Amino acid sequence: MRVPLPQPVPWRWLRSAIPLAIFTLLLVYLWARSLRALSGCRPGAQSCIAREPPSFQVRQQSGPLEAPEREEPQCLGPQGMLGRMMRPFRASLNPERDVELSQYLAGWRELVRFLAPLGSIFAFATSEASAKVTALEALVHGPEAAHYTSLATMVAWERPGSAPRLSAGCPGSLTMLLLHRALRWSQLCLHRVATGMLGGPDAGAQCSDAYGTALAPHHPWFVRQAAHLAFLAFPGRGRLLELACPGSKEAEARNALVRAAGTLEDVYNRTQSLLAEGGLLELA
Repeated sequence: MRVPLPQPVPWRWLRSAIPLAIFTLLLVYLWARSLRALSGCRPGAQSCIAREPPSFQVRQQSGPLEAPEREEPQCLGPQGMLGRMMRPFRASLNPERDVELSQYLAGWRELVRFLAPLGSIFAFATSEASAKVTALEALVHGPEAAHYTSLATMVAWERPGSAPRLSAGCPGSLTMLLLHRALRWSQLCLHRVATGMLGGPDAGAQCSDAYGTALAPHHPWFVRQAAHLAFLAFPGRGRLLELACPGSKEAEARNALVRAAGTLEDVYNRTQSLLAEGGLLELA
């Protein structure tokens, strides 16, 4: 008598189940990392500021931000998803080559709203980003708000030798550094999705590569492996373009997403310079 063999598990089920199976591991790790970030620097450290850190900026890769001659798609307008994100980020770049924290955090709120529907891997990232944004907002609107108006004033306040020193170390600087790295990931992912060629790597592979560039060097091995598996459930390029620019033609949506990535790149480069000058790139 034959023994019936079990039916193979459908790949579609595995594709959906893999991110859910790793949810607990990632959540526990990221929750613990957030607690460490919000509590300040490592115990016993003499200084929150690393000395002589490497300074590095990304090459301008997203093209100019000037509007094309033709009419802009609605997604770049005042009510569009990308437009609502780009405006505060652009406003954060003040003429003194500083970064206004209130505008920077407002831009992050809009970026989180855009990324949240994109799947489980972005759910992890946006949850962590929201917690960090909330922590920085508490400083921006807290009793020491005068020292948290911009990135430069925050670095000066939390620098060793400033008076009075903060009992919690460098809560704003460390939290800002983690958000800064996440912004780089978002920028790379959006740019690669917008410029990917037909027949080339899919959106999940491109954003996985972006993760490997921006965040993987700062994560332990098991988190890196879990993240790469989670990218298997990443939405396709068409879905991303539709979310970014609903109702637009593909070429228009791609152009709008390139411009949004360019804004994130400008903010990243400005922040990178200020963090390097303050010796903050090696805090974590």
